[in-house]
Amino acid sequence: MHCGEPERDLRRGPRGGGEYVRSSPYFFRPVKRAFAAGLLLLALLALVVPAPLLAPANPAAPPNPAKSAWFLLWTQEVVSHGNGFAWGIVALSLWFLLMPWLGRHRPERAVWFGEGNRASSWLTLGAFAVIVALTVLAMVFRGENWSLVWPF
Repeated sequence: MHCGEPERDLRRGPRGGGEYVRSSPYFFRPVKRAFAAGLLLLALLALVVPAPLLAPANPAAPPNPAKSAWFLLWTQEVVSHGNGFAWGIVALSLWFLLMPWLGRHRPERAVWFGEGNRASSWLTLGAFAVIVALTVLAMVFRGENWSLVWPF
């Protein structure tokens, strides 16, 4: 321990690798109660506040442009340039799925830009920036027939 740090009760992890702080089982009771109260409140609000649904879909007059939900707009933007680009999304998803098992250096805990995982950190930040940019592009700068428009 360093000087000035409060003393903590640290034990060895189940596999002998890391350390963890013991917690009290009494802590989880108020968390469960708050979660149950939140679910009850949402159920009551669902009975009182109507859902903001649109009119039933009319296949003869679809909206133009028909945009997906905001969190999927970036995929719609990628696929608008060609169906083959969807494989890039699949490859990126597989990369992020398999990332903990790839590479030679496996740290005990996640660290941004740690030794041996700088490339993964840069890839993650770059993918995040591209996804945000594509979402903004599709949400703000796409108009009728999915053409680029200047909204301002």
